[in-house]
Amino acid sequence: MKEKIREQIVESAELKMKLIQEQGVVEQIEKASREIINAFRSGNKLLVAGNGGSAADAQHIAAEFVNKFNFDRPGLPAIALTTDSSILTSVGNDTSFNTVFSRQISALAKAGDIFIAISTSGKSSNLLEALKEARKQKVFSVGITGGSGGLMKDLCDICIIIPGTDTPRVQEAQLLVEHIICFIVEEELFRKK
Repeated sequence: MKEKIREQIVESAELKMKLIQEQGVVEQIEKASREIINAFRSGNKLLVAGNGGSAADAQHIAAEFVNKFNFDRPGLPAIALTTDSSILTSVGNDTSFNTVFSRQISALAKAGDIFIAISTSGKSSNLLEALKEARKQKVFSVGITGGSGGLMKDLCDICIIIPGTDTPRVQEAQLLVEHIICFIVEEELFRKK
């Protein structure tokens, strides 16, 4: 059992180290962070969505921005589109689960806002529809995905692709990317003088 535990830790660490080596990933994280910083400075908001574990990540990111990441500071406007069960179930029931996020973007987003779509595969239909709606609304979109990026990579303004296909390992690396973005945004907006 101990060897299996060690293997899991090593696999996770190795995939995270690939982020440094993968061409363009560090630059994409930096660019995504800059876009979010500029949106917040301009009085805009961040919308985040995902399914399953990625829905939990969406809520986690929104909480980090609204509350704090590393230190006390004013809250930042971030909304997880995964949390309102009445909206999710009414849209899912009346139209389709594929539109649960795009409908919210249509209702809540405005030009200058940022939308982060989180998916390990890049193939989630409801996120693809949301990215299309974001483009229509002139909302800057960031994808955080794995594998080849799926169909998401062509619908995002920036697509940060984790170079792996094992879902748990991709999710662990996605959380690292999400935490780096939270760290950079908080530092640039509130600590760097």
